[in-house]
Amino acid sequence: MLAYILKTITRHRTRTLLTVTGAAVAMFVFCFVGSVQEGLHRLTTGADADRSLIVFQENRFCPTSSRLPEDYSQKIREISGVKDVMPIQVWTNNCRASLDIVVFNGANPAQLQKTRPIQLTDGSWTAFSSRRDAAIVGRNVAQRRNLKVGDQFSIGDISVHVSGVFSSAVPSEENLIYTSLEFLQYTRGLDAAGLVTQHEVLLTADAAPDVVASEIDEALRSGPVTTTTRRKGAFQASTLSDLVDLIGFAHWLGYACVGLVLSLVATTTVMSVQDRLKEYAVLQTIGVRPMRTMRLVLAESTILCVIGGLVGTLLATAALAIGGFAIGAEGATIAFRPSLSLVLSGTAVSLMVGIAAGIAPAIQAATVPIVDALQQT
Repeated sequence: MLAYILKTITRHRTRTLLTVTGAAVAMFVFCFVGSVQEGLHRLTTGADADRSLIVFQENRFCPTSSRLPEDYSQKIREISGVKDVMPIQVWTNNCRASLDIVVFNGANPAQLQKTRPIQLTDGSWTAFSSRRDAAIVGRNVAQRRNLKVGDQFSIGDISVHVSGVFSSAVPSEENLIYTSLEFLQYTRGLDAAGLVTQHEVLLTADAAPDVVASEIDEALRSGPVTTTTRRKGAFQASTLSDLVDLIGFAHWLGYACVGLVLSLVATTTVMSVQDRLKEYAVLQTIGVRPMRTMRLVLAESTILCVIGGLVGTLLATAALAIGGFAIGAEGATIAFRPSLSLVLSGTAVSLMVGIAAGIAPAIQAATVPIVDALQQT
């Protein structure tokens, strides 16, 4: 009876279109919220977040306020369990939460190529290493700022020559711009000669991260600047603590969108059933059993919800893929990226909500009294 179901859906085209549109908008928001949550999860978990440490100045927050001696790296390398140390100078145009934050990381080009999970999609490492003001730009930043190899990019006191564009297996990396360490240290106005913002510590396979972190802080306690060392994931979660709370609240916004779809589709299906009570009574008189009537109504609500949900999910996926959106604070960024799990969850939620929205109208259609319904004018 597929033809019958499609006929009932298209009978009131305006109502059907408004229902599908409302479901699409709600699922669009649901997928965007889910993307933010996935981005935070990727940033604070995984091998990169758990098997590396960040050494930062104690009781400092914004990167511009952390100033550690560069030669701390020599002491850190002597600690058991440390595989390598990369001094990093960080500069950002905004320490507050922003949707268009620009973060520069200054580090040794050879160490970047060896330790960072990045791959140049345009440009070359040779060009990056051979020019003092050269920079390689993350794909998302290049997309937002319309940058390509050979461009000159200036912001604040920083002006760099784009020598490459890179992609990364870690989405947050694609929101960074890498330069040489010396460039950021000696750029006029930054006054950071011999200083770095942080030291990134790579651990050996058998090292205990928390133990090594404690040993690093103890070894540097007698130095001119005391430090706090944390796992990279914990450090980024702490840096983005205000955004973490906001994203946690946004989780309820996702649930509200699901409730909106449920209410919208259920209301439309109830109105459709009310308009056709006499029709369902006729179906019963010609031998259509109540369970089949219920399946007809459930199919109607599910089709409406799934169509709207798929449209909203696909539009959100396209917007996330094209936009390269990210939000950051204090030099750390959360990348919004589409994913297969996001598409599957949006489709599954649409299917379940469609079924749930049709249960009550389906029961009403299946149990309509034949005589009373036929007497309606």
